[in-house]
Amino acid sequence: MKVLIVESNPDLGRVWKRHLERQGAEVTLVETQEAAILALYGTDFEIIVLDLVLETGSALAVADFASYRRPEARVIFVTNTSFFSDGSIFAHSPNACAYVQSETPPEDLAAMVEHYAAGR
Repeated sequence: MKVLIVESNPDLGRVWKRHLERQGAEVTLVETQEAAILALYGTDFEIIVLDLVLETGSALAVADFASYRRPEARVIFVTNTSFFSDGSIFAHSPNACAYVQSETPPEDLAAMVEHYAAGR
């Protein structure tokens, strides 16, 4: 299973990465929109864990590019805000499969990644 994590907080991203690698996932961790786009050019990711509020760039631009370049890739949006808490993210991003808070326990996030990758 190939996973792309796009997370501006490198410490949080590394925690998620370690949990997923323990499950046998091949994980690429990037911090910006530009790095995510470059990663999507070269690798066929099954799942993208995407921080909705990136410090550099736009998460929606990443999700939009992924839907074009890697249409089979599912996106799990994570956030520490209430933005899109009404579920409207699913109307804006056709490849969205989940929307969770950044404080979600890493083992729960890893289970979600495994679940959505299995459905591919």
